[in-house]
Amino acid sequence: MFKYLGSKRVFVPVLGQIARASGARTAVDLFTGTTRVAQEFKRSGITTTATDLATYSYVYAQTFIEQDGSKIDEGVLGEAIDYLDQLPGKPGYFTETFCRKSRFFQPKNGARIDAIRNQIEEEFKGTDLYPILLTALIRAADRVDSTTGVQMAYLKEWAPRSYNDLKLIAPKLIPGTGHAKLGDAMKLVDELPRTDLMYLDPPYNQHRYFTNYHIWETLVRWDEPEVYGVACKRVDARDPELKSVFNSKPAMKDAFFDLLTRAKTDLYVISYNDESWITKEQMTRALYDAGAEHVEALEFEHSRYVGALIGIHNLQGEKVGKVSHTKNTEWIFIAGDRDRVQAAAKGAK
Repeated sequence: MFKYLGSKRVFVPVLGQIARASGARTAVDLFTGTTRVAQEFKRSGITTTATDLATYSYVYAQTFIEQDGSKIDEGVLGEAIDYLDQLPGKPGYFTETFCRKSRFFQPKNGARIDAIRNQIEEEFKGTDLYPILLTALIRAADRVDSTTGVQMAYLKEWAPRSYNDLKLIAPKLIPGTGHAKLGDAMKLVDELPRTDLMYLDPPYNQHRYFTNYHIWETLVRWDEPEVYGVACKRVDARDPELKSVFNSKPAMKDAFFDLLTRAKTDLYVISYNDESWITKEQMTRALYDAGAEHVEALEFEHSRYVGALIGIHNLQGEKVGKVSHTKNTEWIFIAGDRDRVQAAAKGAK
């Protein structure tokens, strides 16, 4: 998986235990991001739907959730990976934008990204391998970038990993079927069928994933957008319709509480932390208001995002400040029928 703000990597086992203990047969991961949690649900034999507003996240969901790994010929996939991995570099839009106008990648790797991405579009679009190969390319590029993990800035000096050669590796697919959906959670929540469990991990603050990972958005869309600023962000990042209500402090709380009342699920499982705009007490009250009979909140101490350990950097990648703390409290709320909630919470302990 690529480096991702808000990733629930360390909580995946706990969330899997909760889902299994609840007896859920179906689940929705409404803000799926890298699909880590959705993958855990799918590995547990739960029919899972993964949704997100980001196009790159949709590609991940197509790869790991919607695709039945048992039906993909590993030999054919391996041949495609080897073929693409041996293509010589051919500089294009990606190299010019993210290696020359900005310094996210070394030009040698940018040229190979250009060549591989063009070939994926030309030979594999419309096939089952298309999202899988795009996923492999994103992950390969992430291993040789020169950032602290988000794409709002690149480092002033090249990161050691950026000197490595880009290397494609086939993603490990998961047997079974699921569903991938692209769209705004506030709209999709009305369109989705009822589910046994809904996992909600909404954005916590003003930082937008669309701009934090704009390079992956462009790599997937392959639309050569006009860019602006030192970080060469997509111009359409400025479009009002692409701004999430969850990144607005005045609007976020009411929007999320409204979403809870419209979610068609027997069990809510929500990740949140003490840096968010919603307090533990407010979240608990909102879940009761949404119809839950019982709510339990599990508390975990958690290291903050890796950027908090590295420090604060400006748009030129220069360190300009110190962080106030490196730990926070992460909450997992479980809400619904009392017996199901208690069984799920017990499974996490």
